[in-house]
Amino acid sequence: MSENNFKIEKAKARKLRQSQWWKQKIESGICHYCGGVFSSDTLSMDHIVPIARGGKSTRGNLVPACKKCNNNKKYYTPAEIILKEKLDQDVYF
Repeated sequence: MSENNFKIEKAKARKLRQSQWWKQKIESGICHYCGGVFSSDTLSMDHIVPIARGGKSTRGNLVPACKKCNNNKKYYTPAEIILKEKLDQDVYF
């Protein structure tokens, strides 16, 4: 992804963060990944498919995440996180 496209997607995310849609999304305070309940102002906006990996700032690609989950996920996809956790636990399929 080019630097310009990256900036465009970040700007779209900032705009969506101010939207009524996002405010309703975080109102429950539930992290998409761990299911934990947090105050809505502590949840961050996470791209399921990270921008750096070609993800877009669209409603279908944005979810609320607690800081721990968002920090652990970084630029990985959810499937990669699950695989990484399994490998870290020496659990093989």
